[in-house]
Amino acid sequence: MAQRTERADALRNREAVLAAADALFAASSSPQAVSMDEIAAAAGVGKGTLFRRFGDRAGLIGAVITSRLEPLRQAQAKALDAPGSAPRQQVLDLLDAALRFKIENRNLMSAAEDAGLSSPYRAEHYGWWHETLRMALDRVPGVRNTDFTAHALLAAVRADLVAHLIDDQKVTPEEIRSTLAAFVDNALGPDPTP
Repeated sequence: MAQRTERADALRNREAVLAAADALFAASSSPQAVSMDEIAAAAGVGKGTLFRRFGDRAGLIGAVITSRLEPLRQAQAKALDAPGSAPRQQVLDLLDAALRFKIENRNLMSAAEDAGLSSPYRAEHYGWWHETLRMALDRVPGVRNTDFTAHALLAAVRADLVAHLIDDQKVTPEEIRSTLAAFVDNALGPDPTP
């Protein structure tokens, strides 16, 4: 069955809503406080358009997260396909990219949890991170059960943990990145390459 092409005006509305929501969430210290009415007004659409297009607040937040992740996905795909890239370094780079994304978007990720996207394992973006990391782990010598290892390593960059460390414990992003790199290095075991 052929996929239906989106009407030009519907596509413009979708892009306007995503841009407005992204800007409002980014400008707010508490994206949970940004109302659907504010987003609709900023996008120049009716509130009904938001609900028809995204279903609910959780759907809209999920779409904003997906749009923010797309450039990162493309960059990671290129990096993983680069010739001569060491598998162990790819794992470290993937997790660092995930951590940086969570640091930069921790308020949005918290809003996602508050909006009903509480299980990261059901989120489409989690599936992508897990599969990409699992494939990189498949190429690291000595790693057993790459599926579980990918889940365990991704747990170290959960948005709620990142927010807790930065906002509550006042750990700097640089400290978290450095500690994560050491943790991953330990989890992967000794590097067999000289």
